[in-house]
Amino acid sequence: MVSGDIQADEVVRTDTVLAFRDISPQAPTHVLVVPTAHHRDVAALARDEPDVLVELTRVAASVGAQECPDGWRLVYNCGPDAGQSVLHVHAHVLGGRRMTWPPG
Repeated sequence: MVSGDIQADEVVRTDTVLAFRDISPQAPTHVLVVPTAHHRDVAALARDEPDVLVELTRVAASVGAQECPDGWRLVYNCGPDAGQSVLHVHAHVLGGRRMTWPPG
């Protein structure tokens, strides 16, 4: 998706980050935000390129505020026990409905 080889419903693109709609949304708003460079998970991104993590979070916050003015959730899954199935760091921006806790 970052390279454009796979079609994505893009929401935002910067030099370092891409935000696009999830193809299997878990909420009315479900946008994935990824760095354009590969990092396995959020811990690796924080260690290797903290400035990109800040940009990713800034873009996620902008998407959340624009699409879900009553509130939104930002989720990172880190490792298989947390539900990370794609080994490229990605943040989930979820909203458009009331979120419950614990998430599951």
